[in-house]
Amino acid sequence: MFELLEQDGETKARAGRILTAHGVVETPVFMPVGTQGSVKAVSPDELRELRAQIILGNTYHLFVRPGLEVITRLGGLHRFMNWNGPILTDSGGYQIFSLAKLRKITDEGVEFQNHIDGAPAFISPEIAVEAQVALGGDIVMALDECVAYPCQYDYAAQSAEMTTRWARRCKEAWLRRTARGSVAGAQLPATRAQPRAMERQLLFGIVQGATFEDLRRASAQAVVDLDFDGYAVGGISVGEPEEEMMRAVEIVEPLLPAHKPRYAMGLGTPPQMLEMIARGMDMFDCVLPTRLARNGTAFTASGTVNLKNAEFTLDGNPIEPECACYACRGFSRGYIRHLIKAEEILGLRLVTLHNLHFY
Repeated sequence: MFELLEQDGETKARAGRILTAHGVVETPVFMPVGTQGSVKAVSPDELRELRAQIILGNTYHLFVRPGLEVITRLGGLHRFMNWNGPILTDSGGYQIFSLAKLRKITDEGVEFQNHIDGAPAFISPEIAVEAQVALGGDIVMALDECVAYPCQYDYAAQSAEMTTRWARRCKEAWLRRTARGSVAGAQLPATRAQPRAMERQLLFGIVQGATFEDLRRASAQAVVDLDFDGYAVGGISVGEPEEEMMRAVEIVEPLLPAHKPRYAMGLGTPPQMLEMIARGMDMFDCVLPTRLARNGTAFTASGTVNLKNAEFTLDGNPIEPECACYACRGFSRGYIRHLIKAEEILGLRLVTLHNLHFY
């Protein structure tokens, strides 16, 4: 399922590959976020041209709209969005818990009102797994509670313990479901360069514990004891200082099995990802490259630039002179600024393509 190919001698950085039902993912890897079953402003063909290996689908948003029945009747998430590569589906937990005034948490699960029409809904660990299996995600995430920052110790402790109980229920539900023959996709042929892909979906557990070292350690050990296919560090990049984010990973990394992939959730900027790679993390996702692009902000080697600024009006240079992306091969900063100011869709598409290429 995961092959560790190389380990850096000076840091904890490593190279590996994850075998999934829809292909092999080489790590370290950044996963573009397809919240509504689409990476915003980018087509699947363009994602392939950008060499995106795996994308992230948002279970909560797809659960609310268009609904699981629509997607399953139209052939599953891969066919629905015309993406034949691997997909990681999150459990929807982060989105639900962001609805602070619209949800109620119990040990059984979460009661909430969806953000579209306020209709009541309920998600449990079992429902979260069933939904992701129905979508056909190659990597399925356990349901967890992502606590806010800052968080009181007592609440963080109760939450982390509940996340462990939910993780156990997710694992049990996943075993029951996969025993009935669930397969994420067709088996791929083996080649020398690409080994035979996994026939089953993979299930990842999530470590929580807020900013408290003892809670992080206890959560990591408890989740590892449940023997998941991979492990995610959750509850980071939620507003805490960057040093706390790095520390959370440093605390749990020694407890995570070296022969399984590690996923730093919701992270981050390119410099942050490099720091996390040096600390032994393999997988990352973040909405920043697409979200900032919609506001006219582009990533460059020297930092971000806001192309809305007047200083770029007569700038004939590409966004990044050494960049080989589609936007930088043919368009100037001045032209892209014009498109953005004129609210032309092409402007945000060009910046999005550049940012994803940069990542």
